[in-house]
Amino acid sequence: MSTTEDYTPPKVWTWDKESGGRFANINRPIAGATHEKELPVGKHPLQLYSLGTPNGVKVTVMLEELLAAGHTGAEYDAWLIRIGEGNQFGSGFVDVNPNSKIPALLDRSGPKPIRVFESGSILLYLAEKFGAFLPKDVAGRTETLNWLFWQMGSAPYLGGGFGHFYAYAPSKMEYPINRFTMEVKRQLDVLDRRLAESEYLGGADYTIADIAVWPWYGGLVNGWLYGAAEFLDVESYKNIRRWADAIGARPAAKRGRMVNRVQGDLSSQLHERHDASDFDTKTQDKLTIA
Repeated sequence: MSTTEDYTPPKVWTWDKESGGRFANINRPIAGATHEKELPVGKHPLQLYSLGTPNGVKVTVMLEELLAAGHTGAEYDAWLIRIGEGNQFGSGFVDVNPNSKIPALLDRSGPKPIRVFESGSILLYLAEKFGAFLPKDVAGRTETLNWLFWQMGSAPYLGGGFGHFYAYAPSKMEYPINRFTMEVKRQLDVLDRRLAESEYLGGADYTIADIAVWPWYGGLVNGWLYGAAEFLDVESYKNIRRWADAIGARPAAKRGRMVNRVQGDLSSQLHERHDASDFDTKTQDKLTIA
């Protein structure tokens, strides 16, 4: 694979070799299942199939926040999907999410199961189902959704752009690293300016906008993503740090970040979650966030 600027694209691209980098073994230009594999089903109406990446953490934080707020109907089973091993290409998972990406949610509480995929869609679905973490007034709701969809559109530049070329690509290339660093710095400035004028992204209240943005940009300023905190000078974004620390101190956010997690200190990992008591062996006042 060329790492210089002398590459001339062919008239028609064909898939004749791996792209290289950390996730090359699961990247492919076609959709659909690669093997037959049914998904497990637990005892709760909500069945989550996920991994503790930023996109997965959004949903587990949301579910834990709902439970903390007294919404008992939000009890859930969280099953681990190991994307590095291709679990997302099993037939059962593809039935829930034809895009083969985590997280995927199956709501079995009604007469017919409802599949919900894409993390932003899941957050909005749960907020509307339980009437929580989404303002009811038009202005507040709209501002919250503005920032929810901002995250959905912006994070691919952070993850697939900056994260890939800075941390995962087979070689370091100045042009793409500079290109995506510039964009991520701009995004951080957008957030920092917003949080200078508002306690939370949607306004005075904590909402699904914060739950969506925190695992990505809160994780970035806390040094959880790509080992890039110093490179990006995250300490200069004081308002994001204040906001990220406030959310990170919430017990439900701490629990949510543990679920389906397979990295970091073992005490901070809960590979599957089927009951609130699953956290008992990891006493909440001793949660370790690596």
